[in-house]
Amino acid sequence: MRLESCYQLGHIASKFSFKGEVLLKLDTDYPGEYLEMESVFVQLEHELVPFFIERSRWHNGSLRVKFEGVDSELQATALIGKSIYRPLDELPELEEGQYYYHELIGFEVIDTSFGHIGELVGVNDSSTQAIFIIDHNGKEVLLPAVDEIINTIDKGQKRILVSAPNGLIELYLEP
Repeated sequence: MRLESCYQLGHIASKFSFKGEVLLKLDTDYPGEYLEMESVFVQLEHELVPFFIERSRWHNGSLRVKFEGVDSELQATALIGKSIYRPLDELPELEEGQYYYHELIGFEVIDTSFGHIGELVGVNDSSTQAIFIIDHNGKEVLLPAVDEIINTIDKGQKRILVSAPNGLIELYLEP
């Protein structure tokens, strides 16, 4: 499986027991949809390796998993911090007007006052508030990805119209 064909579901947060179980921290609004997974891909070095799930259940907000072939604390420890992936074609369907961040990469970002900002090259969603990462002629502009700033997302035109707070964009573009 190629990384371009997958989405990152989360990461292996910690080992759980000396029998090889691990806790998966899922980065999703709908974690319940992932309880019955048969497998995940784990990024080891530069490859995605399939890991089949023997059993899983919820434990304090994380998914407690026993992978086939991972039978010791030492094997589980080697997986801590590794990212886990699922195939893009298995993403749950969204309602009209909803989107996944990976779908927006490459979109043009336009501000109502500033005009063309640049191309959306990434989204940092590792903190409590997601941040759009925009390339403006080689300079990085960061905008909070919140409803108060995002006016519209036009998937057909591949454009995001935003209303950034006054001076925020210029702050990144000053020499």
